[in-house]
Amino acid sequence: MTPTTLTPDTIARIEDSFRDQGLMRHLGAEIAAIRPAEVTLRLPFRPELTQQMGYFHAGATTALADSAGGYAALTLFAQGDDVLTTEFKLNLLNPAQGDWLEAIGRVVKAGRTLTVCQLDVHAVHGSARTHVATGLQTLICVRGRAPVTPPGR
Repeated sequence: MTPTTLTPDTIARIEDSFRDQGLMRHLGAEIAAIRPAEVTLRLPFRPELTQQMGYFHAGATTALADSAGGYAALTLFAQGDDVLTTEFKLNLLNPAQGDWLEAIGRVVKAGRTLTVCQLDVHAVHGSARTHVATGLQTLICVRGRAPVTPPGR
């Protein structure tokens, strides 16, 4: 059963984990909302995030979607557990152009070991929203495992 609220400890754990993610920090992504079984991330537009035609690069879109789903799953995991993606598929629906991208990860089915999330990404330009990607993700709950410290940290 999905909780209806999150504890302050759970929210802090999500925020701390997100802050520790080098790729999200490098891209300039931000947490927009944390709810039980659902996380929304935003990625403001920067020219460095584009492909040759000026749209957001699919790699940026994909990374944002993957992280949104991972954190949605993590909202349901016990303190001390972590999350890793085991598989995902993302369909790119429209060119991603706008002021920012918004990725929403929603838990579809939370299991003891594996969790499945729906991923949706919208490009936002002013008040207009364009659905640019949708996908499905499978994640594994990593129980009580300390994070790996990369060389040089």
